[in-house]
Amino acid sequence: MSKTIALFAGTFDPVTLGHLDIVRRSALLFDEVIVSVSRRGRATLFSAAERVALFEAAAAGIERVTVEPFEGLVVEQARLHGATVMVRGIRSFQDWDYEMQMAFANRGLHPDLDTVFLPPSPGMTSVSSSLVREVAALGGDVGGWVPPGVADAIAAKHAEP
Repeated sequence: MSKTIALFAGTFDPVTLGHLDIVRRSALLFDEVIVSVSRRGRATLFSAAERVALFEAAAAGIERVTVEPFEGLVVEQARLHGATVMVRGIRSFQDWDYEMQMAFANRGLHPDLDTVFLPPSPGMTSVSSSLVREVAALGGDVGGWVPPGVADAIAAKHAEP
């Protein structure tokens, strides 16, 4: 019997408690979970290396989870690792619509890659990286939405000249 490798990909700028919720639950469902942090995409608060380090620290102690950066198509990252599952969190019908489009596109590019959608645990539906960045930029407390250390890293970024 072969092991099932799942990929959880995103920008994770920054990692939130919602992301960790998905990772913890995925680690219970699959033999291995690879958190793939995109090096590319929109402008980010943290560099790819910083985002990987923050996620590694947050996920420390969750068995069978690794965190690494990637560049390019997520389906190529899945092929590289032999992943047969993409894990995605769905908070709302807007997420559902977007994620379904992505699942169809990914399946077209990689026919052996299935997408598994996980709804958030209670209390996680409003948590998003963009909300965290916006509230933090305006001086708000984001400590209840991010893992330990991340709020401090965000504050340090905003304190830079």
